[in-house]
Amino acid sequence: MKHWILGAAMALMALPAVAEIGDDGLHKQPWMRETFKDLAEDLDEANAEGKRLVLFFEQRGCIYCRKMHEEVFSDPGISDYIGENFFVVQMNIYGDVEVVDFDGESLPEKQMARKWRVMFTPNIVFLPEEVPEGQTAVEAAVAVMPGAFGKGTTLDMFTWVAESRYLLDNGEDFQRYHARMIQERNNGSFD
Repeated sequence: MKHWILGAAMALMALPAVAEIGDDGLHKQPWMRETFKDLAEDLDEANAEGKRLVLFFEQRGCIYCRKMHEEVFSDPGISDYIGENFFVVQMNIYGDVEVVDFDGESLPEKQMARKWRVMFTPNIVFLPEEVPEGQTAVEAAVAVMPGAFGKGTTLDMFTWVAESRYLLDNGEDFQRYHARMIQERNNGSFD
């Protein structure tokens, strides 16, 4: 009997951690920020903390969002990296919370998602440290991560943005950077 209980306990421990679900039905992480969703203010606050602003679109019941939270963001290395380097504002693709875009337009989340052509979740929008006057968030974005990806791709995208590699003039766009990182991990030269 003791072996059965021990075996059952070990099997439960092997299951991925279930991400916390908020009252809005969206997954929650400790590095997600509750803000007034005024993007200019959020950008100022992110810059003051030395972090990059990220908009993270999700929806209630999204199986791909759940997969990201349970399989990718449950990794302490990835979660810690995001928390240390990014100011993440969660958006609900069908939400009614008002969002003030960088161009000054104020719309509910669901209408802002349409304005920015966000059609599925998860969708992660990475913003620069400065947004030119009159630009929208999607116009200013330095990268967009549309969809659910595995740990390596996700960490590589967050790292590529955090290191401002998109500004480098060495011809290493994200795809080349990611391919190089995969090769380094496969060769054992990357932790």
